This record gives sequence, structure tokens and C-alpha cells, in this order.
Amino acid sequence: MPTILEMTAQIVSAHARTTAMTKEELLAEIAEVSRTLAALERGEDLAPAEAVEEPQASPSISRKRAFGKDKVTCMLCGKEMKTLARHLKTNHGMLPGEYRKRFDIPRNQPLAARSYSESRRQMAVERQLGENLAKARAARTKGRRKKQPQTSS
Repeated sequence: MPTILEMTAQIVSAHARTTAMTKEELLAEIAEVSRTLAALERGEDLAPAEAVEEPQASPSISRKRAFGKDKVTCMLCGKEMKTLARHLKTNHGMLPGEYRKRFDIPRNQPLAARSYSESRRQMAVERQLGENLAKARAARTKGRRKKQPQTSS
């Protein structure tokens, strides 16, 4: 049977392969997984402490400073990352729409770092995803026109 350290290494390395993490995030992930596995081994109850968070009267950071070029900062807890959607759901039990409403964030403000959004946009351009989408829409529209009965006057 593998040790807690070995299981921690396997879990964190699997997560790190699919998710970009800073050194600090990686170390925090290792500590959290290790604590969780040790608690499970001891038979302790694992109630999510962060998910049951008291609502704050004011954000931990201003909206202007929260959305930067290379990072987005959660206005609830102050954690920095590239995109907020998954963090909001897993750590705060909140949907992006609820977050926007709570902090009066406009719909045209992405909940991701500008550099991340730009790199995703560039990848879509390189893979010609926009052209493929336009072709699919044109084909769908053309198919609808053929199916509609023509009326004569």
C-alpha cells in the first residue's frame, strides 16, 4: 500500500499536468492534499471549511486592481489565478453571475487575465476555429432555407 507521501505526489502531479500552477500554488496543493489524506487515514470528517464562508461586507481588493494583465485576484479571498470560474465554484460555491452581481462587475469584463484571454484567442485564430464556426453557421442557415416551404402569391 502506498504511503501518504506517495499518494500525495501522484495526486498533485496528475493535477499539475492539466493545470498551470505557480510555485506557491503547487506547494499549497501539496500541503492541502497531504493534510486531507492524513485526515482520511485517521477517519476524520472532512467538512469543507472554505465553502462555508461568511459573506464579507467589502471586497478584499478593489475591482480595478483585481483584473490584471497576467492574473485575476478573487475579491472574496484575495487568491491570484488566471481564471476565476472554477475557483468560485469549488472554493466559494458561487456562480460567475452571482460574483458579478455581488461586486457589480459588468458583463463585458472577462473573469480571466487579459494575457490568458489573448493566448486563448490566438490559439483559436491559429486553429482557424472562427472560420470553421462561420462555415458551420452558413451550412446551418443554408439547410434551414431549403427546408422552409416556399409560398407563392
